Amino acid sequence: MSDKPESVEQQVEAAAAEQAAAQIAELEAALAEAQAKAAEHYEQLLRTHAEAENVRRRAQEDVSKARKFGIESFAESLVPVKDSLEAALAQTEQSPESWREGVETTLRQLVGAFERHHLKDIAPAVGEKFDPHLHQAISSVPADQPANTIVALLQKGYLISDRVLRPALVTVAAGS
Repeated sequence: MSDKPESVEQQVEAAAAEQAAAQIAELEAALAEAQAKAAEHYEQLLRTHAEAENVRRRAQEDVSKARKFGIESFAESLVPVKDSLEAALAQTEQSPESWREGVETTLRQLVGAFERHHLKDIAPAVGEKFDPHLHQAISSVPADQPANTIVALLQKGYLISDRVLRPALVTVAAGS
């Protein structure tokens, strides 16, 4: 080996090699950091996806249970009405007055159950304006009242929480 000083070209090449090695090391460190972040984000994505799937599954189960048991409260309200009707039928000797009193009591039980569950009558009065959202016209007849007003109520309708369960069946006045 000689102790000759290196040439300028060799020094430039050595400096460039050192600089390239430093840049490679920086890039490798940046790559490693980016890969670590990507792996972390991927894990977060998997956890989020699993959590969303669990929420969706639980929501489906809740909807299924609500459908299955949603009527339970209403059914519990109707059981006493059935009991009263069965008790009335079990009585063999009753006067018409006591029979009527029992039927009225049972009807009050049923009306109470309807009220607790927001089930309301649609019973338009004669002369009231026909509303196609609440009423169903069965026929139109000549009458001494304005057109499209109710002449007769044939069957009550029902609302459940402001939604029509069954429209009232009515006869309406025909136009003159």
